[in-house]
Amino acid sequence: MTEKRTSIQVIERAAQVLDAIANQEEEVVSLKVLSAETGLHPSTAFRILSSLVDVGYVRRTETGKYSLGIKLRQLGCQVRASADLRSEAKSIMEWLRDKVGETVNLTVREDDEMVYVDRSTVTRMMRVEQVIGSRAPLHVTAVGKLMLGESHAGEVEGYVQRTGLPEYTKNTLTDLGSLQREISESVAKGYAFDNEEAELGVGCIGVLVRDAAGNAVAGLSISAPMERRQDKWIRTLQEAGRRLSERLGYISAE
Repeated sequence: MTEKRTSIQVIERAAQVLDAIANQEEEVVSLKVLSAETGLHPSTAFRILSSLVDVGYVRRTETGKYSLGIKLRQLGCQVRASADLRSEAKSIMEWLRDKVGETVNLTVREDDEMVYVDRSTVTRMMRVEQVIGSRAPLHVTAVGKLMLGESHAGEVEGYVQRTGLPEYTKNTLTDLGSLQREISESVAKGYAFDNEEAELGVGCIGVLVRDAAGNAVAGLSISAPMERRQDKWIRTLQEAGRRLSERLGYISAE
């Protein structure tokens, strides 16, 4: 219990130090000022600052002063980018939901998983509803396969080695060859399916969303009970993906 409290205390003190740096009018701040602002002994503040410097959350200048580090700034940019993405996607997701009458998902890739960051649901009794914040391995999701298609062959092999392609249903692709074929076909078509690979009875169609630089930054997908999934939704889904990509600054070469 003591060890746990000590760990929490260190985190609380690190947060105090970061807040103190962020609240300064000057771009850089001295150890003396930070010690006074936080009430921490200079030696304690110095140890915490040194650890934060090591992980990139704080930068130490040649004169021995401190400022927020590049890694912390990058995390802030990611949070803003995610908020902007959801904001831009909202009306498009609602339009798509109303067109197909099924749940629409907005997902982003995080390492070897897709994360559900937003959704637009229908009012019908029987519907598929993904929990915001939930995750799924790349190989069992439609958008995840397309994300893997953005990588070169070696990266796909690396994904297989890292994850072992765990089996979620009898339809899950659990070998490299099958997955590579599915990825190749999906990339060529510009959309991908989840054929009850993550959950029996649930089907999905997904497309990628690109930013101004052409990077695949997210995915839009339609989830529905398998017996209701329809191929005629594909063009509408692709149109939604194109609209969102354009809002993010992407200009198609077509």
